[in-house]
Amino acid sequence: MSFNYKKIDLPIIESVPEIQNNFVTNNTQIVNAPPGAGKSTLLPLAFLDQSWLNGKKIMMLEPRRLAARTVANRMAELLGEKTGQTVGFRIRFENKTSDQTKIEVLTEGILTRMIHSDNSLEGVGLVIFDEFHERSIHADVALALCREAQQVLRPDLKILIMSATLDMPELSKLLQCPVVKSEGRQYPVEIKYTGDTDMMMLPELATRVITQAVKENDGDALVFFPGQGEIRKCEEILRGKLKGFAIHTLYGQLPHGKQMAAIRPDINGKRKVVLATSIAETSLTIEGIKIVVDTGYGRTSKFDQKSGLSRLHTIQISKDSADQRAGRAGRLSAGACYRMWSKATQDRLELHGTPEILEVDLSSLALDLAKWGIVDSNQLTWLTPPPQGTMKRATDSLHELQALDNGRITPHGELMHALPCHPRIAHMLLEAEDQGLLTLATDLAALIEERDPLGPEAGIDINERVIVLRRQRGESRLGRKFNRIEKIASSYRMLFKINEADNATVDPYETGQLLAQAYPERIAFAKPGNNAQFKLSNGKIAMAGHRDDLAHEPWLAIAHMDAREGMGKIFMASPLNPKDLAPMVKTLEVIKWDTKDGGLIANKEMRIGSIVLQSIPLPDPDIEHLEQAICDAVKSEGRHLLNWDENVIQWQNRVLSLKKWNPQGQWPDVSITTLIATNEEWLKPYLNQIKRPEDLKKINLQDVLHHHLPFELQSELNLLAPQKINVPSGSQIQIQYFEDGAPPVLAVRLQEVFGMIETPKINNDQITLLMHLLSPGFKPVQVTSDLQSFWSDTYFEVRKELKRRYPKHAWPDDPLVARAISGVERKNKKNPNT
Repeated sequence: MSFNYKKIDLPIIESVPEIQNNFVTNNTQIVNAPPGAGKSTLLPLAFLDQSWLNGKKIMMLEPRRLAARTVANRMAELLGEKTGQTVGFRIRFENKTSDQTKIEVLTEGILTRMIHSDNSLEGVGLVIFDEFHERSIHADVALALCREAQQVLRPDLKILIMSATLDMPELSKLLQCPVVKSEGRQYPVEIKYTGDTDMMMLPELATRVITQAVKENDGDALVFFPGQGEIRKCEEILRGKLKGFAIHTLYGQLPHGKQMAAIRPDINGKRKVVLATSIAETSLTIEGIKIVVDTGYGRTSKFDQKSGLSRLHTIQISKDSADQRAGRAGRLSAGACYRMWSKATQDRLELHGTPEILEVDLSSLALDLAKWGIVDSNQLTWLTPPPQGTMKRATDSLHELQALDNGRITPHGELMHALPCHPRIAHMLLEAEDQGLLTLATDLAALIEERDPLGPEAGIDINERVIVLRRQRGESRLGRKFNRIEKIASSYRMLFKINEADNATVDPYETGQLLAQAYPERIAFAKPGNNAQFKLSNGKIAMAGHRDDLAHEPWLAIAHMDAREGMGKIFMASPLNPKDLAPMVKTLEVIKWDTKDGGLIANKEMRIGSIVLQSIPLPDPDIEHLEQAICDAVKSEGRHLLNWDENVIQWQNRVLSLKKWNPQGQWPDVSITTLIATNEEWLKPYLNQIKRPEDLKKINLQDVLHHHLPFELQSELNLLAPQKINVPSGSQIQIQYFEDGAPPVLAVRLQEVFGMIETPKINNDQITLLMHLLSPGFKPVQVTSDLQSFWSDTYFEVRKELKRRYPKHAWPDDPLVARAISGVERKNKKNPNT
């Protein structure tokens, strides 16, 4: 099919021939075009008649469902067709395509699943990544898998990456592909800074700015907020202040009809104020917008490695996001953008937002890669590689859910991957199928995935939500909030070929049993004392409200909680019958070191994760395991467990100084950090009698470490960096060494070095000591590395002060021939100058 793109008056038209020609000789390219250039709607249509497409489909990825629908509908409109003919879309639980569809607009996770079912994407000629600058994890994964398919199986597969703001040199260098830059047709936007804003009063302050903006400018207004809560508050205030305006909201959870009402012109011809989340930053053209009010905040989900939970963070947006938002005011004509921060704050904003792959739970990614047969994620081409720590946690979680075995996907993992949901939910659904609880699991899955329909005032019991869902469904009167939940539950029932929904009474313990399957690390046991605090199987502590109905349950399975510092807060949970946990109970030999409990502990424990159900002493623990437990404890708290006294520190400093002075030598790194990390190598032989913390403190670390050195280095250490040095008085004076190799210090009383001409040297006479010459009262008198110059130039000045302060001591005229003394020698009364 051919399409005359030249009849459409959009700026991207000028770049279309170059982009088409690039694909004749390249299989990958990048298009950089500002908002409103027409890249999302025009370019896919302009490729339909290209010979290199060879009758294959075009897949275009959009980061959001609303954008996917809107872009597909607009392309179909340009063709004079209905959506689902030449152009269609596929989003989660909704498919509007047909056999004649040539362009499919997808949300990003769907493409990943397509690749798994057809590694070579046989029927696809071009994959377009739209709005790639948003750096969603799905886009990063899909690009990595498409590149793998392109390099291994399909060199003819074309990849087009499109964005308004991207670090083009970095991306083009990684992909080794051409970049086409379209200038677009952005109308001028006047930027106005209103001053920094108190986040706690965002809706109220935004109302003032909106009111001012619509008075000073004509046209409709688009206001960016971090989330729904702020939008609803601002909407409530505005409805009483802005008469004659149509107030609309726009966010992901909003029903499709209301989303479209926000995008289209008002049916009554009123001026619009659209209160939106970052969903309105890109892809969508909201007609009539000439004013943007930007609060400067966004909301993002960040995965907390310590708790294993994700939580929403309100963050200040980056410069490129601020530019994207401002650009919405200049798509159709000149406009104005009111930024609710100061110019100084603008200068401090980060250039780019953080890629999602660095901040989210990677369980789905790990399962995707395992399905692909990739054990090491570094095998793929990543613009930003996934963090290895987060990947390990994800693979550990998948092993616990029986999806992986030794890093390889299991048959159970294959079934989990086939379901369009998070691996935890997939595992719960499959386990429920075996237990005859599938209808309950489909309701739970929908409730877990969506926003809480009842809110915190309803308490934390998730069964209350199931009861309301089933009652409304049975009475065919689903409200707006439960309607979306039922839509998802219905989609899960269709997947499992369940013909009818179950509206029967809920057994809360069955709910708890299913939640425990999905979140085994969130099985929670009430802490003693009835204080509404629960210990989770992952070792964390979480709390319910004291007045909540579930606050005094002995066991809970937690569906939703947050990762607050110290103690989490439970949002949704279910009571749990501990008898249902029998398959999860493990008997372990636990050998560990606990300093607070007195040292080594060796017990046989029945436990669920970190929750100990029974513990009895282990009669004959393995000595190797005991020693390893101590070594592990030293790694985590070794600075406090061992006696790092001044003798040990000086021994370390001597070795570290020689390592610095003699880089070609064999001197090891004996810093505390390295020694703690490698303590098994030098400490283990001395642990066979260690049981208590005081036993560890008795270990002579200096002797242990010295004898761990090779024998030849032990002798060389004493020769090149001696602990002490002889001075003319007959005393042996300690030398002070430093870990950075700074000149060692010899602090000695002046009277003990009478007759010493040359400054002492060590390390084969390559390092001169820094002498701190002291008074009889051990106060510093002079610091010098040139003793000979001191005697000839400075001594006599110093002598005057010393004679005044210490008149009973002898201060000779010629210190080079005077007798050095280590004690106190009085002046000779017959010859007071000696």
